[in-house]
Amino acid sequence: MLDRTATAWLRRLLTWLEPFEEGFSHTSQRGALRRYVFGLLNDSRRTSMEAMWARLSDPGTYQAFQHVITHAPWEAEAVWTRVRQVVPERTGVLILDGTSVPKQGTASVGVARQYCGALGKTANCQVAVSVHLGTDTACLPLTWGLYLPQAWIDDPVRRTAARVPEAIMYATKHQLALDALDRVRGWGVGARVVLADAGYGTSHEFRAALSARGLPYCVQVAPSVKGWTSAPGPTTPPPYQGRGRPRRRPADAAIPASADLAALAATLPPAAWRMITWRPGTKGPLRSRFAQTAFWPAHGVRNGGPLPAAPVQLLIEWPRDEAAPITYWLADVPGETLGLRRAVRLAKGRWRIEQDYRELKDELGLDHFEGRSWPGWHHHVTLASMAYAFLVLETLRGKKKLQA
Repeated sequence: MLDRTATAWLRRLLTWLEPFEEGFSHTSQRGALRRYVFGLLNDSRRTSMEAMWARLSDPGTYQAFQHVITHAPWEAEAVWTRVRQVVPERTGVLILDGTSVPKQGTASVGVARQYCGALGKTANCQVAVSVHLGTDTACLPLTWGLYLPQAWIDDPVRRTAARVPEAIMYATKHQLALDALDRVRGWGVGARVVLADAGYGTSHEFRAALSARGLPYCVQVAPSVKGWTSAPGPTTPPPYQGRGRPRRRPADAAIPASADLAALAATLPPAAWRMITWRPGTKGPLRSRFAQTAFWPAHGVRNGGPLPAAPVQLLIEWPRDEAAPITYWLADVPGETLGLRRAVRLAKGRWRIEQDYRELKDELGLDHFEGRSWPGWHHHVTLASMAYAFLVLETLRGKKKLQA
C-alpha cells in the first residue's frame, strides 16, 4: 500500500496530467499516456517500452501502450504548448546544445556512424539538438530536433520505413539549433541571451545568424578564433582618387595583423585579471581567474570581407595554476553594460543543460527508446520532457515548502 506521501505525489501527478490529456482524442490514448508517463517515472534502470509496460500494476495491453508512441496521430506540439505554459517564469537564458545516444544496427531513425559525445568518439548513434530555458529557479527543455545525416536524407527506402516526412530536408546541427530558436521565439519566450558551447559559438556564421535574429549571446569559442582587442582601422574606405573602382574598405596593408585568442590573452595586463565566484559547488564555491576585453573578430577580413563595425566582448578564463588560458567566450548583449561578474555567470550558466541531459537519461530513460520511427522518436522525447518538467516543478515545490 502506498504511504501518504506517495499517494499525495500520485494525486498531484494525475491532476497535472489532466490538461495534457486534452491533446489525445480517445480514452484508450489518454490511458496509455498516463501509463507511459508512470513508466518513465518508475524507479528503474531501464525504461524501454517493454520494460516499462512489464512493471505497471495496471498495464492494459502492450499493443495499446506501444501504439500511443509509435502510431497514434497525436501532435507533440500540443504537449509542448502545455509544457511552456507551466514554466514557472520566462526570464532567464536560452541554452542550446546537442546530445547523442549510442545505437545498434542501422534502422533507428537518424542512426549513423558519427561523433558520439556520450562515448567521446565516432560511433553508431543518434544525435539530437535541443533548446532549454534556464531561469533563476529551473531549467527545462522547450524543443528538440533530430539530426538526419545526408545518407538518410538521400535514402528513400530508409526514410519510408522510418516514416520521415517528405518535407524534411538536410539540415546541419547549426541550422537545427537556429530552427529551434526560431520556434521558441515564435512561442513568445522573448529575446533571451543564447548560451552555447564552442561547437556552435566558434562559427562566425552562427553568431551572425543570432545577431540577425536580434538574439544576444554568450558563446564559447575555440582558441583558434582570430581578431583584435582594439579597432583594426577605419571601417569606411579611403577617399576615391578618381581612378579604377572605388575601394569598399581599407587596403590589406593598412590593416594590422590579427592574432589568435591565446596570443591576445598574453597581452592583457595583470590588472585585467580578477578572481570571480560564479556559484556554489558540491565542494565549495566555484571560483577562477577571468579577464574581459573588447574584441573585433577578423573573420573573412583577409579575403576581402568588411572590417567589423563594432566589437563584441571577449571573456577569458585563465586559472593561476595553468600555463595557458583554458576557455574563451564571445558575448554580444546589446543594450547592456556587460560587467565581468555578469559575463562569467552567463558563460558558466551552460552547465545546466548538461545536468538536464544527464537527468533525462539517468532518471527518465531518454536514451532507452527502442522505437525506430520519426514520429515515435518525437513522441518519446516529448513525453520524457513533459515528465521531466513535472519532476522539476515537484523539486521547486519541495524547496518552497522547506522555506515556508
